[in-house]
Amino acid sequence: MSVRTALLMSASLLLGGCEVASEIGKECTLVRKATAEEEVTFGKKFRPILQGEVAPNQDVISFGSIECEDLVCVRDADVPFEMMQNPEDPEGPQIINRGAEAKGYCSKECVEGSNACEVKDTSGVLEGLPQRMTCRSLLLDQDTLEALRSSDEAFYRRTFGENNSPFFCAGTPASAQGN
Repeated sequence: MSVRTALLMSASLLLGGCEVASEIGKECTLVRKATAEEEVTFGKKFRPILQGEVAPNQDVISFGSIECEDLVCVRDADVPFEMMQNPEDPEGPQIINRGAEAKGYCSKECVEGSNACEVKDTSGVLEGLPQRMTCRSLLLDQDTLEALRSSDEAFYRRTFGENNSPFFCAGTPASAQGN
């Protein structure tokens, strides 16, 4: 056997035995596109979304999170906020640190009904998330996305980037599970 053949076989055996770990479910920071003024001031195209900018009990999807291999960060309706209870406040519970960066977890585009959203590495993953993870619609429905893209391609690209699907890996909220 030639040296070249031995090297090729060794390389293929080594690469074939390596399973790439997925980032799905790992903590990430939600981001938004920076305004022109912010881009000049901070020198970055993206800015963190703050806790005070995210409403409790709503799904949020953010494109451009560099902490995630697919650049998609999600915060589903069941990700808890640190809330401060004040019985004298007529508005009810308030978010403790509204100026802190809002956190979510890494996600990716998926095909409805697939098992592509399985969380294999649960280290550093929000408790209970792997059991809730599924492929579900987080954006507008497919017809609405298509209508937006065809009516104003530039607006669509600024808002959704290259994304063409409403389906992403995300935790199913308890309310949707019948709990």
